[in-house]
Amino acid sequence: MAIALFGTPLADLFHRRSRGSGALRDPPAPNDQPVLVVAGLFIDGGRLAKLTHDYLDLKHRFYPNLNYPSTRRLDRVLPEIKGAELRKHATRGNARQKLHAVGFLDRIMGLLRRHRVSVVARVWIKVPGSPFEGTAVYTSSIQGLCTYFEHYLKECDDSGLCIADSRSKSKNLRVSHSTFTQKFSAVPNYERLVELPTFGHSDNHVGLQVCDIVGMVDGPGGMACLAGIERVSGRGLAVAAADLVRLERIGDEVAGDCERNGRRRRRRSCGAVRADR
Repeated sequence: MAIALFGTPLADLFHRRSRGSGALRDPPAPNDQPVLVVAGLFIDGGRLAKLTHDYLDLKHRFYPNLNYPSTRRLDRVLPEIKGAELRKHATRGNARQKLHAVGFLDRIMGLLRRHRVSVVARVWIKVPGSPFEGTAVYTSSIQGLCTYFEHYLKECDDSGLCIADSRSKSKNLRVSHSTFTQKFSAVPNYERLVELPTFGHSDNHVGLQVCDIVGMVDGPGGMACLAGIERVSGRGLAVAAADLVRLERIGDEVAGDCERNGRRRRRRSCGAVRADR
C-alpha cells in the first residue's frame, strides 16, 4: 500500500503575521503571501518506517539543540524544524547559517531520492487586488492531489491512504466531505483510495514534517519565478532553483519504477507541479 502525505498550506504557516490564505492586497504589504502552496509526498508504505528513522537521525544531526522533551531517540519527532527559519537562514543568514541550512536541505533531497519519494504540489498564484477564497482553493487542491495519487496508484497497480496535516475541525470536515461526495458518487472517483483523507498532527508524522519543509522552502520562490512574480528575493530564487533541479532529478529516477505485466511504466505523477492563477 502506498501513502500520500499532504502538508499544511504555505500561507497558513504564516497566519499569525500575514493575511495568510486570503486575497493579496494591491500593492502587497511586506508580509502578504503572493502564493498558496499545497505540497504532497507519495511513498511506498514499506519504505515509510526507514524514512522515519533516517529523518530522525538527520534532524538530530543538524539540530541537536532543538527543544527535545527527552533523550529518547523517538522523542526527536516532537519538535519541528521551522521552514520559515530555514528559508531565512538560507537566504539572509550569515555564511555559517547559509551553509547549515543549504546542507540540511540537500540531505532532505537525498532522503527523498533514496526512498523513491514522489513530490507533487498545487501552487496558486494570487493576483493583487483580486478576490481569493483560501478555503475553497485548499479544498480543491486536496481533490487535485488525490487525483494525482489515484493516477499514481493505477500505474503502480496499488491501493493507498492519504494523511493530511490537520487544520481545524470545520476545515478538515469540509475537505473530507468534498472527497466523500466524489468517491461515493454515481460515477465514483478515487477507487484505489481505501478511505477518505484522514488528518494527523505533524508533530507525530515525519512525512508531514518533510512535506512542509519541501513546500515552504522550495515552493514559493521557484513557483513565483515561473509565474513571473517580481516580489521575491534573488537569493530565495537561487535556493529554490537549486532544489527544484534536485526534485526534477528525483522524479526522473523514480519515473518508470512501477512495473505491470513485466513492462516498466512511467509514474506520471512524479514531480508534478501545477500552478494556477
